[in-house]
Amino acid sequence: MCRTLCSLGVALTLAACGPLWGQELPSPAPPSQTPEIAELSVDPGEIKLRGRTNSFAILTSAKTVTGHVIDTTASAQYRSGDEKVAVVSAEGIVSPRGNGETFVEVTLQGKSTRVTVRIVDFDLPRQFHFENDVLPILSRYSCNTSSCHGKAEGQNGFKLSVFAFDARGDFEALAMEGRGRRTFPAAPQRSLLLTKPSGEIPHAGGLRIPRGSSAYETLRGWITAGMPFDPPGSAKVVGIALSPRERLLEMGDRQQLRVVARYSDGAEIDVTGLSRFQSNDEGLATVTTTGMVNTGTVPGSVAIMAAYMGEMAVFQALVPRSEKIQNYPELPANNFIDPLVHQRLKKLNILPSEGADDAEYLRRVYLDVIGTLPTAGEARAFLADARTDRRARLVDELLKRPEFNDYWALKWADLLKVDRGPLGRKGAHNFYRWIRERIAAGQPLDQFVQDLITAEGPTGEVAQTAFFKVDKKPGQWSSNVSQVFLGIRITCAECHHHPYDRWSQTDYFGMQAFFTPIRLRNSPRGEVLESAGDPATKHPRSGEPIFAYALGTEMPAASPTGDRRRVLAAWLAAPENPWFARNLSNRLWDHFLGRGLVEPVDDVRETNPPTNPELLDALAKHLVEKKFDLREMIRTITASRTYQQSSRPNATNERDEQNFSRALFKRLEAEVLLDAVCQTTGVEEKFEGLPAGYRAIQLWDNRVPHYFLKLFGRPVRATACECERSVEASVGQVLHLMNSPQIQSKLSHAGGTIAKLARETTDDSKLVEELYLTYYNRMPSDQERQTAVAHLKASGDRTGGAEDLAWSMLNTIEFVFNH
Repeated sequence: MCRTLCSLGVALTLAACGPLWGQELPSPAPPSQTPEIAELSVDPGEIKLRGRTNSFAILTSAKTVTGHVIDTTASAQYRSGDEKVAVVSAEGIVSPRGNGETFVEVTLQGKSTRVTVRIVDFDLPRQFHFENDVLPILSRYSCNTSSCHGKAEGQNGFKLSVFAFDARGDFEALAMEGRGRRTFPAAPQRSLLLTKPSGEIPHAGGLRIPRGSSAYETLRGWITAGMPFDPPGSAKVVGIALSPRERLLEMGDRQQLRVVARYSDGAEIDVTGLSRFQSNDEGLATVTTTGMVNTGTVPGSVAIMAAYMGEMAVFQALVPRSEKIQNYPELPANNFIDPLVHQRLKKLNILPSEGADDAEYLRRVYLDVIGTLPTAGEARAFLADARTDRRARLVDELLKRPEFNDYWALKWADLLKVDRGPLGRKGAHNFYRWIRERIAAGQPLDQFVQDLITAEGPTGEVAQTAFFKVDKKPGQWSSNVSQVFLGIRITCAECHHHPYDRWSQTDYFGMQAFFTPIRLRNSPRGEVLESAGDPATKHPRSGEPIFAYALGTEMPAASPTGDRRRVLAAWLAAPENPWFARNLSNRLWDHFLGRGLVEPVDDVRETNPPTNPELLDALAKHLVEKKFDLREMIRTITASRTYQQSSRPNATNERDEQNFSRALFKRLEAEVLLDAVCQTTGVEEKFEGLPAGYRAIQLWDNRVPHYFLKLFGRPVRATACECERSVEASVGQVLHLMNSPQIQSKLSHAGGTIAKLARETTDDSKLVEELYLTYYNRMPSDQERQTAVAHLKASGDRTGGAEDLAWSMLNTIEFVFNH
């Protein structure tokens, strides 16, 4: 039977869905004329340039008559006091022309200020350095990325190290390989290093470095000078400074950034034009290759990363709604979470949504806590409960149910890669059972992690040793531990400095060294996992010894004696650890609120800061105070008003999906949705190789074949990344729910819920009520009841009409999403 929502005319979708689906958002408005200003300021107030090639950008800002600070770098006028000493561009970039001292006058709306400029050593010939002059250009124009010459096999016979981590190797590739074609000092302009990126001859990467540009001239000058490598004692980059570091920006604002590199000899050079920029949320703000930040029409906080030669810095902007809220009201707070959320919303001119009603809260908390829908009877009982503490009582009851242990064991099994492939059926089942037993027993999360990381003994008896059998190498173990328990991705640092974080190869191998003594051996008791010996770890390029040390700490003079993992486990779960409690809190917050305070949850880095750092700190502190008790954290989060908000937006928060001003829609996970289909139709699923009665959230075996679970994003557990589980909606999912013969057979099953209700409930209004309680866990509105009853009467086949209604409900956003 072909069924459509339109033909039934059943009003089954939430009003809250409207702004979230298919609505076009307006483009950011172009920058308007500079408003009237009260003050004008410049950064820096004094510029000193050494040599003839370095330039420096003046950043100009102004305070408007309303008190808002705006970037006026592009709108101000600049004039050099002596162009024989220095010139200044229309964008405020100062360039040397001779030794001496002068000034640059900056003017806007009749207000002016001056910047002192001194030029020294202008007559000295330029000294070229490969690492300071050439490598930044190769990085800026993406020549050494994994999509170009930085890939493992190189590109067209030419290979560079990724992100310039191997300066000597890159120098030899340019100056010595290729029979001299890449660099030709006798005729520098004929060098492939210039002719290809400038577009003079065909280049797969297209035009990258235009002829005559500053980068082109630097490369040509280096080749002309004989392609020198850095002499001993050359100054090195030791850090970068990003200006400004933070700013309150309005929607549609622009802000120019400046990057200054600090060198070991004390020099400071403007390297904005050679830096890489990246926004951590392009929905809020984008950034150009020249460091111009452009905000959009969505409120929130955004971080812009600047990177130069392995050094990172971050610019953070808060973008409030344009419409101010006069007399912002006092908002109710249930616990410490709510004031911290409300403080951020007040800064953003956002009001939170109203509180969720009991039916909305009931469905949400069931799905979030136990991954299972409430039954019609459970929904009816809760909605009739008049006790003031009924929500807290409900959470306490859910935390005691076996489904809680099933659901959270499933989540941990995903992260810890409980995979039947490498572990075998028995090993995978034992590992899963160990996880579930620890959750059921209420073991604190810090002890759980310590027991896992320090596992040793016969693998057939100590189930958690499977963690060291899913992957085989120490580097994989240390990367998994870092990503799962710290939220830090260090895999990139195995081969080169992390491109978006501070972690070096030394840091990577320092973590790996904790696991290098681990081995599997055969014994009379079977296979045994143990820590044995004191193996050495050396830096892959320098050959220098690396001793075991944790991320963010100093490397000791020697690796710990005995089982090194015990030192790591003690550090990992220590209350003062800067990442462990924050990571667990962030993951829990993401699960219950729909997104992390750090997003993605397993990509914690300085260049991806939390949207509400005060809240993340408070949650982590609370987790430590509660002795890493999972259930206590769940009680706290679900008790907050922030969690108990409605998903229906108001006029101020309809564009906000970052600051927890309303409940976000979350598509049900594959296993949860399949169980929901089975529960509401009253027909269980039979999984291959497992006894009847298993629910999807109980599946410890990730390799049980099942089309529905695959289609809806069940992870394969090949990595420790949260991103393996897909919760994105797709056309295939929609078509499957609408047309699947398997789902139709459940709906029409003679022993299923619909047939039973049709037989036992003679009152059409009561039948509709039971269907709404079964599928939506709420009572129907008067209009919904009238429409559904009319369809039952007009269908001619009461059971078939009930199936139509159930099918329609099952295909709505209200059913498929948690909200």
